[in-house]
Amino acid sequence: MSNAITFYTNPMSRGQIARWMLEEVGQPYEMIVLDYESGMKSPDYLAINPMGKVPAIVHAGKVVTECAAICAYLADAFPAAGLAPATDKRADYYRWLFFAAGPVEAAVTNKALGFTVPEGRERMAGYGTFDHMIDALEHAVSSPAWICGDQFTAADVYVGSQIDWGLSFGTIPTRPSFETYAARLRERPAYRRQKELDNALIAQMQKPA
Repeated sequence: MSNAITFYTNPMSRGQIARWMLEEVGQPYEMIVLDYESGMKSPDYLAINPMGKVPAIVHAGKVVTECAAICAYLADAFPAAGLAPATDKRADYYRWLFFAAGPVEAAVTNKALGFTVPEGRERMAGYGTFDHMIDALEHAVSSPAWICGDQFTAADVYVGSQIDWGLSFGTIPTRPSFETYAARLRERPAYRRQKELDNALIAQMQKPA
């Protein structure tokens, strides 16, 4: 399998999550930055992702979209990076990776949009209520270890990104367990490289023409 990776992103997007994962993997990649107005809606890019959103990667001729899927795919495609547990130890890995991609993402987005699940209708929402989701998310990161014990994995990249972003933008409440977990994530060299690279891109994009 060719290791060539093409990475489609915008630094002011969830592309930061995929970039962090790419930096953890440590494989070279070609980056293509797309703007929201035209690049993501161009016919060429819509052929890659019909949703017209970033991030996306193309690896060995295969397209992968959705941040959680990109994280899991890269962990499997490059096992030497050690970012996925052994197959018989993936219960927590899958559980919390998909929990963050489903209930966490939905609950945070709905709250930001001002939507509250009507009382008595909680069973219709995959996350129940925002507070229930937050309590469950805290359970995932309440130990001094990583999500899968001593091994840092792609689940920490994705779940950690949700918590890190949520704390930064106020969409996830401050709790000691969240703050402690995020602080440990921010010490990772790959996290720091991602922030440096994307912040430099953002600064460049915001310069007056």
